[in-house]
Amino acid sequence: MACPRGRCFARLPSTWPTMNRLTHFRLCPISRYTRLAMSETGLEAQLVEEPAWEQRPQLLALNPAGELPVLELERGLVLCGPSAIGEYLAEEARARGHDIAPGLLPHDREDRAEARRLVDWCHRKLDREVTREMLIEKVYVRLSGRTEYVPDPDVLRAARANLRYHMSYLAYLAHQRRWLAGEDLSLADLAAAAHLSCLDYIGEVPWDDYPVARGWYARLKSRPSFRALLADRIPGLPPPLHYTDLDF
Repeated sequence: MACPRGRCFARLPSTWPTMNRLTHFRLCPISRYTRLAMSETGLEAQLVEEPAWEQRPQLLALNPAGELPVLELERGLVLCGPSAIGEYLAEEARARGHDIAPGLLPHDREDRAEARRLVDWCHRKLDREVTREMLIEKVYVRLSGRTEYVPDPDVLRAARANLRYHMSYLAYLAHQRRWLAGEDLSLADLAAAAHLSCLDYIGEVPWDDYPVARGWYARLKSRPSFRALLADRIPGLPPPLHYTDLDF
């Protein structure tokens, strides 16, 4: 592997340990972000689904914050939270000489800062203003057993208005750059795509109004790392027909 920008990294065995475990939920955006990063960097793990809203002792024992996902690595390391997991995977893959996704954390300091800014934007601002509200109203409450619950139209209306703001910003970034944080695919793209994939599953992304953002998402959606996400299903809640269409 060529040394980018004159920097060389020791080539270690490119295979990861196989006895890893990811505790996740299939329609949790940060869980999806982790699964995308794992796939892009070649890490395989047993997937253990956990209903985080139940706050079961098993989850609290792994992560006292009671939040998903939790990545347990074979040698005993337990990683919680998107920053710790995403950056660990990117750094470890680079150290192992992984050739598929060496740029999930860019080499340039300024580019790394921009990627981190956008990851934070997605997992905090986008999640707080859109993803979390929509998933609670349309998915999580129902799965918790309140099958008679009717989503609050005011909450959905506000979240949909907020989503248009975020879509406009993502479209702007996709128009200015090849990928969201620069010329190379990064953790920022995986973070945004993870949230949009959850929203797309429940039919809430107005793709027709944002063709540039749709083109960027289509490139991500066509990557092998997305296949497992597109195969996910919530019982009793099927996605729209375009969800698995690569040419949507």
